[in-house]
Amino acid sequence: MKNILFLLFFFLIINRISTAQEDSLSYPPVDIFLIENFVTPEMPHTFMISYFTSSPVKSRIVINDKFNLIISDEPTENHSAEIDLTQFNFDDAYIPFVIIVEDSAGNTYTSEEYEFEFPREVKVEGESNFVLLCLFGGAVFGLPGPAYVKWGEENYFSLTKEIPLIFIRSSGYNYPTGYFSLEYSHIFNAPVKNFFRVGYKHLIEVPWIEYVSPGFNGFTNFKGFSGISPEISLGLFRIFNSFTVYTRYRFNAKPGEAGSEFHEISLGLYSGFFAIYL
Repeated sequence: MKNILFLLFFFLIINRISTAQEDSLSYPPVDIFLIENFVTPEMPHTFMISYFTSSPVKSRIVINDKFNLIISDEPTENHSAEIDLTQFNFDDAYIPFVIIVEDSAGNTYTSEEYEFEFPREVKVEGESNFVLLCLFGGAVFGLPGPAYVKWGEENYFSLTKEIPLIFIRSSGYNYPTGYFSLEYSHIFNAPVKNFFRVGYKHLIEVPWIEYVSPGFNGFTNFKGFSGISPEISLGLFRIFNSFTVYTRYRFNAKPGEAGSEFHEISLGLYSGFFAIYL
């Protein structure tokens, strides 16, 4: 009986030692936190990237599934680089990349896929082509968006044009964190026809569509009719890799004045051609 108890005790000790050794050889996955990720608009285009990790690791990035670049060749928690992109050829404006890290035990971990936007340069063969391109781009950018307006019991048609002016730069992906804009609207045959707005839109990228964007505006007609207009927009899809078609609902009201409320449902084009990035 004593021999049996001794053997059981011996096997328990061996099992605990083996388990402890396995635990000591296991390493937790490394968390990767992207801080910034953008391409400078001026030439030469430079990819600015920085991120930190939950433990000291070596790291590299793989751009477009074929360009392998070392970011940190010694273990560290803070990683950053400025990469000259003139050495690469890209066929698209939105370039995918992943971050790959290696810990002290040689284990590698790969981040989710990110994207950066590469500034597209238009090459033209002659002055006439350049003029036509400018005219086409200006015409598309200048198009006002149609809107349905419900004011009391009446229905109206409206044209509106929004111009983004100041963007708040995001840490990556396809859109900025948000932007400030100016807007002019004309509502045909309405009690008040002309509106000028200043507002802020916050962009949240979501699956299946481009983004969801809550926003808030102040408006006036410069003749005593002024108020506020909260809104919500959905970025639906891109065209020409430069414009995003969106739909928007907006509620407008002059505080303290009954009957001033009206609703808008509109279509528009979003673009950052003439905006300033912060």
